[in-house]
Amino acid sequence: MDHSRRGFLTAVGATGGAGALLATMGALGLAPTAEAAARTAFDPPRPSDFTLTGRGAKKVVVLGAGVAGLATAYELGKAGYDCTVLEALDRVGGRNWTIRGGDRITELNGSTQVARFSDGIYMNAGPARLAQWMVTMDYCRELGVPLEVFTNSNAQAYIFNESAGMTAPVAWRTAKADVYGYISELLSTATDSGALDAKLTAQDKDRLITFLRGFGSIGTKAAGFAYTGTEHRGYSVNPGAGEQPGTILGPVPSLSEVLASGVGQRFSFEFGYEQAMLMFQPAGGMDAIPKAFARAVGKDRIRLRSVVTKITDLPDGVEVEYQDKDGRTRKIKADFCVAAMPPHILAKTPHNLGPDVQAALATPTVTSSGKIGLEYRRRWWETDENIYGGITNTDLDLSVMWYPSYGYGQRRGLVIGYYNNGANQDAYAALSHPEREKRAVAQGVKIHGAKYRDELATSVSVSWRLQPHIEGAWVGWPSRTGGYQLLNKPAGHVHFAGDWLSYLIAWQAGALESARKTVTDLHTRVLTH
Repeated sequence: MDHSRRGFLTAVGATGGAGALLATMGALGLAPTAEAAARTAFDPPRPSDFTLTGRGAKKVVVLGAGVAGLATAYELGKAGYDCTVLEALDRVGGRNWTIRGGDRITELNGSTQVARFSDGIYMNAGPARLAQWMVTMDYCRELGVPLEVFTNSNAQAYIFNESAGMTAPVAWRTAKADVYGYISELLSTATDSGALDAKLTAQDKDRLITFLRGFGSIGTKAAGFAYTGTEHRGYSVNPGAGEQPGTILGPVPSLSEVLASGVGQRFSFEFGYEQAMLMFQPAGGMDAIPKAFARAVGKDRIRLRSVVTKITDLPDGVEVEYQDKDGRTRKIKADFCVAAMPPHILAKTPHNLGPDVQAALATPTVTSSGKIGLEYRRRWWETDENIYGGITNTDLDLSVMWYPSYGYGQRRGLVIGYYNNGANQDAYAALSHPEREKRAVAQGVKIHGAKYRDELATSVSVSWRLQPHIEGAWVGWPSRTGGYQLLNKPAGHVHFAGDWLSYLIAWQAGALESARKTVTDLHTRVLTH
């Protein structure tokens, strides 16, 4: 900023106070304003904001070292706020949890697993993929977290709907070829017969049929636009050299069989804005993100194994009581608090924020979700089935199976044997880990055969409802009014942050966007009061 502008702003501050100064700075695009916060790009706090206003950075206690809490402390720290982060677990990240060999998984019922994964093998127990438009990608760049492609969609993976009568899985490419082919045949026939004349001009009809011939790989009008199957379905014998043209996969099921299989109902997954390729993952494990945040915040500012037991809003700040790693009761006083814990955990934490806040915290419903990681002695999905990453969708209680998007061509690898939620996860959560493994493997054998059981080396399962201090995967709101709106505002000196206060629930991007909003709100408040 040039000296003349700085002098002008200093004069405004001297005559009109911080409020007039902030309004002027906002008009010049130099500081956030309450009105502008919702419509402008995030502008992180910086030391110059205080230099210009004559104000000083405040002390802030952040509850929870998940992604939202860490991002809050990181962004406030850029301007010199004195942040202390209290975390109940013995690690940062919250639901961002990467499990490696030697890690312990202890559930609320006291059962404990010890991961026996090989070196280089890991399981992202929580978030595992990043959409390229999400703010998470920006933070990976800013914090120096290397990324690699996550294969969210793979034509070689499978669809298996047992309840529809399928006795064997079908490859995504084959399912698409059959569904698109028959749809194209039907629509071309209807268009040519005049059924759509009220909607289409003659030129529109010609163009539509031309599109459908390529889209569905169907025959000509003379052939009745028939779908008979092409190389789009795949090959039973791949093309090769000499006299090996390849054998196109067959036989082609009937239209009725394709419709009955229900495979087409799976395709919408790929069209979801949050799920469309390309997607990414941090190299070496998703926990690279919270670890990078923790380094940037400063590990001396993060107190692990510190369980919050009481939150008290005061006339001049806030006091938080917690139990430290040695079991002693401690208190910390700050100017502000950012509560970045799950709402259902906050609802069980004594506070004086009022009945409306308490009711709002208790409003969202908690979703069960969980995963099992199966390490195999060899990567048979690659060597035997040519599946390199991707997801198999099923109507089994597994829901989906994930093949690893790292370590291609290596000896060992880890398959996510189920990633399910709701009633399916509740059924697995009720079992011991050996029982979960047995049930998941028995289901997986229906898709991959006996090797799915015989070549298993070790496994780990996580049920998020049974994880201490978290007790759930994500939450859902009945509406975005009432409690949701209330908690998007501060209660006294306590602000709230988390994916549950965003339209990106269950994504780290939601936690990051919420943290940015809270940081902007808190910083604006400091500069104007």
